[in-house]
Amino acid sequence: MTDFKTLLQEASEHNESACRISGSACQTSKLFCEEVLKTHNEYRRKHQAPPLKLSNKLSREATRYAESLASTRILKHSAESSRGNCGENLAWASYDQTGKDVSDRWYNEVNQYNFNQPGFSSATGHFTAVVWKSSKKLGVGKAVASDGSTFVVARYFPAGNITNQGHFQANVLPPKS
Repeated sequence: MTDFKTLLQEASEHNESACRISGSACQTSKLFCEEVLKTHNEYRRKHQAPPLKLSNKLSREATRYAESLASTRILKHSAESSRGNCGENLAWASYDQTGKDVSDRWYNEVNQYNFNQPGFSSATGHFTAVVWKSSKKLGVGKAVASDGSTFVVARYFPAGNITNQGHFQANVLPPKS
């Protein structure tokens, strides 16, 4: 039998993750952030990259930007000047995305990445940001638009996808077999 405290906690987590409270900012659910972090770190382990740590500051910034995207219902990257030395992945769906769904979608670009000729491609940029070896911190934000679609923002510090010679070879390693 479920007790009242458990029901109250589940209701709180549900409301927190929905981010539909009009006119007020709410934090992205801790469960969602932890699911994104866990899935990212599982993928990073496959590519010999150290685990990311969740940053509250980056998550607040990512949540604010996700809320901005949800209010306009337009998916576009933030200005680089507004995010400092952070990389950014974005996701949109017409349904409520889980942290695993989003991370899997970004990571699955691995199938298009050429480890024999490493480098940046718009078709694999989400994947390379997820596994970029020198990134240390992750921030996650999620917001729901008025039509029920969800916007997710991930911020990575320091930023990956650096196109200078040798950076992809050093930071995007082939998966361990």
